[in-house]
Amino acid sequence: MYKNPLLAIGLLFIVMQLVSCSGKVELANVDLENWKNDRNGCLGLRLTDLEDFREVKNDLLGKNNQALIKTFGRPDKVELADRSQTFFIYFLEPGPECPNPEKTKDPLKAIFRLNAYSRVSEVTISTLEPGRLK
Repeated sequence: MYKNPLLAIGLLFIVMQLVSCSGKVELANVDLENWKNDRNGCLGLRLTDLEDFREVKNDLLGKNNQALIKTFGRPDKVELADRSQTFFIYFLEPGPECPNPEKTKDPLKAIFRLNAYSRVSEVTISTLEPGRLK
């Protein structure tokens, strides 16, 4: 097929690099700067986009962990679970790291479940901790 096998291998390598690169995910009507600027949900900026986020959260299924970080910023909390699963947690309401957090209830959070391949397999909005989601 190709006269030069090194050329074919080189082209394959370039294509693999282009495919594996992850970029920021564009989400309609969600102010991503609010997400990045509202560390631990202390300012309440993330709550303003809650309904818009609910509408587009399934668009994030299959995205990798780097795409999440580029889109939403560094997660507020990361939890490791069984079977090489990871949870990225973004607080929508003031989390435990905020000054003077209200301790009356568990804060609302966006929880991204990542599989062993670091791909999003589930997106949940809940006050429950990841290990208690069923």
